[in-house]
Amino acid sequence: MKKIAVMTGGGDCPGLNAAIRAVVQSGLGYNLETLGIRNGWKGLIDGDLVPLKDSSVSGIISWGGTILGTSRMDPLKDPADMQKIQKTLQDAGIDALVVIGGGGTLSAAYEISEKGIPLVGIPKTIDNDIFCTDLAVGFDTAVTVVTEAVDRLRTTAESHHRIIVVEVMGRNAGWIALMSGIAGGADAILIPEIRFTMDEVCHNLESRLKAGKKFSIVVVAEGTHHEDIAGAEVPECNRDDCGHEKFVGVGNLLAKHLESRLGIETRVTVPGHVQRGGTPTAFDRFLATRFGIAAVEHIVAGNFGCMVALQGSGIDTVPLKKIASRIKTVDPAFYYNLTMVRSGKQ
Repeated sequence: MKKIAVMTGGGDCPGLNAAIRAVVQSGLGYNLETLGIRNGWKGLIDGDLVPLKDSSVSGIISWGGTILGTSRMDPLKDPADMQKIQKTLQDAGIDALVVIGGGGTLSAAYEISEKGIPLVGIPKTIDNDIFCTDLAVGFDTAVTVVTEAVDRLRTTAESHHRIIVVEVMGRNAGWIALMSGIAGGADAILIPEIRFTMDEVCHNLESRLKAGKKFSIVVVAEGTHHEDIAGAEVPECNRDDCGHEKFVGVGNLLAKHLESRLGIETRVTVPGHVQRGGTPTAFDRFLATRFGIAAVEHIVAGNFGCMVALQGSGIDTVPLKKIASRIKTVDPAFYYNLTMVRSGKQ
C-alpha cells in the first residue's frame, strides 16, 4: 500500500474539509501518498486528480464546503465510465479510495467496490439519514444553524403576534426538523415520517391561542406531505442529475392555509442552503477527524467495502452492502416521545 485517494460526492456540508485533512494526515503517518479527486465521481472518471500534502490541508479544518469540489454525477449510469474509473486508478497507481458521501454516493461506492475496487466510505449528510451510523458529518452544524434561526424568529413572532413557519431540509427523513425544533422550542414539528392533517395542526395552534399565547413557531421538513389541503397540490418538481426532487415550498402552502383557517398573520422563513454552508461546529470537526483517521486505518488493514460509522461513542464499520439504497428515518415512537404527542396516530 503506497498511494490512496480521497473524494467528496453529493451535496456539500460542513466538516468535509476536516475529513479530508484527517485522511491526508493519517495517511502520512503510514507513509502513504494521498491524491485528491476533484468533483466527486466525475473527477475519477475524467482523471482529474491533485496531490494532497500536509501543506495542502493546513488550516482547512474550520472551512466549510470541500476543497476538492463535488458533484451529483452517477458513475454507474454509463457502463463506459466504469472502465474510465479503472483506468484512472491504474494510471495514477492508486491502491485504495476513501469515499466521503451521502446515501447516493455510498450506494454507488458499494456497487463499485463489488467490481473489485478497494475503498472505504465516510458518511456525510446534513439529513442524517444514512443507515447504521448514529450521526453523519454535517448534521450537527445544520441543526445548530436552524436552532439559532428558530431562536431569532421566536422574538419577532412574539412581537408581532404571528405564526412563523420555518421550512428546513429533509427529503425523506425529518431529523433536522425534529432536533432543531425540539432545541428551539418549536410549537409544532412536521416531518415526512409522521402523517398529519391540517385539522390536527390547527387544533394544536388554536389551543395555544386560547391559552393566551398569541404566536407560534412551526418547523416543517421540506419532504412533508399534506393530506387534506383542499385544492392545493405541490407543483410538478424538477429533478437533479440523480433524480432527486427539487422541492418548491411546502412551507408556503402550509402558511397559506394556517393564515386562512386561523386568521393569524403567518410568515415563512426558508434557511435553504444556509443549513449546509459555512463553518462546521466543533462536534462536526471532531467527528469528521475521527472518521478520516478510522478510514485510513481500515485501508491499511485491508478492510475494504465498508463504511466507518458512529455507534454510541465508538467508531465501528459496517458493510456498504448493509447501507446501500437504505435510509434511516425517524421512529414515530421517538418523535411522539420528544414532542409529547399522545395521539398515537402514525
